Amino acid sequence: MTDFDGLAAIVTGGASGIGRATAELLAARGARVAALDLNPDQVADPVVGIRCDVTDDASVRAAVAEAAERFGRLDIVINNAGIGAQGDVAANDDAQWAQVLDVNVIGMARVSRAALPHLRQSPAAAIVNTCSIAAWAGLPQRALYSASKGAVYGLTLAMAADHVREGIRVNAVAPGTVDTPWVGRLLDAAADPAAERAALQARQPSGRLVTADEVAHAVCYLASPLSGSTAGTVLAVDGGMYGLRLRPPS
Repeated sequence: MTDFDGLAAIVTGGASGIGRATAELLAARGARVAALDLNPDQVADPVVGIRCDVTDDASVRAAVAEAAERFGRLDIVINNAGIGAQGDVAANDDAQWAQVLDVNVIGMARVSRAALPHLRQSPAAAIVNTCSIAAWAGLPQRALYSASKGAVYGLTLAMAADHVREGIRVNAVAPGTVDTPWVGRLLDAAADPAAERAALQARQPSGRLVTADEVAHAVCYLASPLSGSTAGTVLAVDGGMYGLRLRPPS
C-alpha cells in the first residue's frame, strides 16, 4: 500500500518538465493519473494523456469530465500548466500580458472550478498550484511572469480559505529556477548560454538549479493524504533563495 492508492489525480501541463515528473511520481505512488496537456501524445503509460487547453473553458470542462469518468472519481488536482515571459514592465504588450495571465492564473481557476464538484465528493481532496520564487523575490527582467505568479500566490491562499471546511486542501509549491526543457530553451537563446546557466546556478544558495523531480516530491507531499493538516501553505523549493542570505564566497 502507498499513500495514493485508490486515488485519482489530474496534472495540467503534465507532458513535460515539472508536470511530467509529478504525474509519473503520483502514478508510482499508487494514484491513477491523467496528464492534461496540449500534447497528450507525449505521455507514457501508466499516465493517461488527455488533451486540454487551459485557456478554453469548454476544453477544460471536457478534459476534467473525461478524467473523472475514466477513473470514477477525482481526488487531486495539480495546477501546473504555465508559460513564461521576459522583460521589464514596458517589454510586453497588452496581448502578451493577457496571454500569460490567462494561462498562468485564469487557467488555474478554470481547472479548479471544473474539478470542485468531484473534489467535494472525495475524502482526500487536494489542490496543489505551481507558484514560483518570482512571487516574492524581485527577479530582474521578469515583470509579467512575476505578476502572474504573485497572483497564483494570492489565489492559493484565497482558495485554501474558501474550501478548507469542505475538506479540500489547497497549497502551492514555489520553485526556484528548475532545470526543465523550458529553461533549457531560454538558455539556448542567450548570447552566452554557459555564462547564463552559471549565473542562474550562482543565484541559488545551493549553487545549482532545482530538479523537476525535487519539485515533484514537494508537490506529492502537499497532495498526500498523509499531509492532512497542511493547508494554505506555499512551499519553497528553491535551493534556499527565499530564506537564506549567504555571504559572498571568499
